Amino acid sequence: MGRRHEVAAARKALGESRSVTLTGAGGAGKTRLALRVGEEVARAFRDGVWLVELAALDDAGMLAQTVVEALEIRGPSARDPLWVLTDHLRDKQALLILDNCEHLVEECAVLVERLLRAAPGVRVLATGRQALGIAGEQTLTVPPLPLPATGEPRESLDALLRYDAVRLFAERARAILPTFAVTEENRDVVTAICRHVDGLPLAIELAAARLRALSAQHILDLLDDRFRLLTAGSPAVLPRHQTLRALIDWSYELCSQQERLLWERAAVFADGFWLSSAEEVCAGSDIAREEVVDLVIGLVDKSILIREEHQQDVRYRMLETIRQYGRDRLTASGQESTLRRRHRDHYQALAARVRSELFGPAQVSWFTRLHLENANLRTALDYSFGETGETEAGIDMATDLLYHWITSCYLGEGRRWLDQGLAAYTEPDEIRARALWTGAWLAILQADAPAATSMLDESRSIGERLRDESILGYTALFSGMIAMSDGRAETAIKLYEDALARHADSQDPVGRALSLIRLSLVHSRLGNFSLAETLAEECMAVCDAYGEGWHRAYCSMALGVAAWRQEDLGRATELEKQSLRFNRSLGDALGAGVALEVLAWTAATQKRYRRAARLLGCLLTVWRSAGAPLSGYGFMADYHDGCAARTRKALGETAFATALRQGARLSYDEALAFGLEEDRPAEEESAEPAPLTRRESEIARLVAQGMTNKEIAASLVIAQRTAEGHIEHILTKLGFNSRAQIAVWVGEQARSSHGI
Repeated sequence: MGRRHEVAAARKALGESRSVTLTGAGGAGKTRLALRVGEEVARAFRDGVWLVELAALDDAGMLAQTVVEALEIRGPSARDPLWVLTDHLRDKQALLILDNCEHLVEECAVLVERLLRAAPGVRVLATGRQALGIAGEQTLTVPPLPLPATGEPRESLDALLRYDAVRLFAERARAILPTFAVTEENRDVVTAICRHVDGLPLAIELAAARLRALSAQHILDLLDDRFRLLTAGSPAVLPRHQTLRALIDWSYELCSQQERLLWERAAVFADGFWLSSAEEVCAGSDIAREEVVDLVIGLVDKSILIREEHQQDVRYRMLETIRQYGRDRLTASGQESTLRRRHRDHYQALAARVRSELFGPAQVSWFTRLHLENANLRTALDYSFGETGETEAGIDMATDLLYHWITSCYLGEGRRWLDQGLAAYTEPDEIRARALWTGAWLAILQADAPAATSMLDESRSIGERLRDESILGYTALFSGMIAMSDGRAETAIKLYEDALARHADSQDPVGRALSLIRLSLVHSRLGNFSLAETLAEECMAVCDAYGEGWHRAYCSMALGVAAWRQEDLGRATELEKQSLRFNRSLGDALGAGVALEVLAWTAATQKRYRRAARLLGCLLTVWRSAGAPLSGYGFMADYHDGCAARTRKALGETAFATALRQGARLSYDEALAFGLEEDRPAEEESAEPAPLTRRESEIARLVAQGMTNKEIAASLVIAQRTAEGHIEHILTKLGFNSRAQIAVWVGEQARSSHGI
């Protein structure tokens, strides 16, 4: 396995301090060690171990938002990302791995201090070139991999292979040449290579990759020449950062001129790229488009690019050290500005294409692709809003990405890009009007009605002056949403009908589908069930004609509401599950939350009260992820409240609270699985399995008798500290925070077992 000593030291440090930072030179293996430690301590963190990759983050202002996204805090929120983050983690027991903090040391220090103060169950494991410098932080230096000492007696071959550096070289060499082995004949050469690169994992991997074309002796000879050149013949031990730089310089010079150009140009991508993107951005001026594929293959062979499988396609990325090296070369060449512009143009075109193909069968694959490309989209937008004369392109791109912002955990980021664009681009034209109603929808989903109203008023004014039916249709639609949230149903109907007519005139299936969904919901609300179903079925027909899925899922939800209101409960349940399945596949927390809401109401109407209560508990997690309860569907809140009141009355306060806690303890994914009844269909109606072990149950009964920790320890002949640990586990498992709650629970279990 390797790194046993460092792993043990890091685990010990995490046990003693809530903030631990792994420091060391680039390529020393800090990330790999942090991930290994995370795997080994995962069971100690009830709410998971989360990796936050910061290497591609250039904007320090996006730090908190990046952590929010990494933690998959889904859905809309108008609140400051740091506030969202601290609120989400407040009662969590989790480990955050902040990887590559070196360029954001001060910002990471502020963030970590804030999180540790707000969330007592959270610990942070950071990696970087230096410590964060916060109070209580423990710092561990990640050394090079162990090597045989020079001048020591020659060890056996088996003993040599126990050194991590030699073993890593052998493993990577076998990946290149399956027949490779460290033998008596090559052991000295292999050992010398590992010593020359100071045992740095990245350097060892790059050296081993050269075995595709060179012998081990040739590699050693070239390393000698290169190091002597870089250090002016100094016999001193090389600094590790110089060693890594030397090896990357050497790898660069082993590439052909065209491969070097592609390396430099591909470094403009923030977090990986597809072959088609490289062809679009990197071709031209000494690289023909048709040559890109062979150059990519060459860079993969030389371990400059890493190949990653994504469903049925392949994506490429560079290690950050490799990418930064290429970026430095690109800057020195004077071509960085040109490549950044090409990069932005490519992603602007991608956003426009996704918008044009939004309502169709490729919808899910496009949304998935945009999710993978978010770092590149962010880089493209940053270029647009940072360069003189590019604001129009930026606001147009941010608007085209509307459904990317809505169907992922990037809604808050999308709102900020649009706000930035609207502040800078003031021309009262179609571009601004479209950005205004787009921003208004995001604001509605964030429950920010005043801002939405202001944006819609301006967008409507521009639309009237331009006589643009599409603009007027969307401003009417979103104004109807605000009216419905305010309880003005008749006004909402008029606005929705106006929107529907305008979208029909402009032949916009997206606008038609959205208008029909909202009209169906409002008529269900008013008891006009036949009309509600007719409208929803019309929406289904529009979606099916285009092979569209996302709007159809919301339409299924609307039909389910109408079925529930008419107590057609089996149909309502199936319709909501259809909606939930699709929204889960898309990562849409808002859509998943609405479907779960209706499933809870339906369960209560079916008198499946325990399931209803657990679903209400699940919703505490889901709506927290979505940012605001029922968000843009706030007019449904009284259905939620009625369901909760009816369920509480049927179960009794204690049983209701217990079931609610059981649902709330589920993770986001577990909550959706429970809603779909993918665990055990009748589980919630059967007797709950005992959540405590035999020893914990015994201690819980002694707590209920009023015994102190010391008395419990004496009674069971165990250490007082052991008794205290058991009680902490009991509190955690049952979701309690006091001994009195344990006593009440024990009494309930006793009554239940006797049929009382």
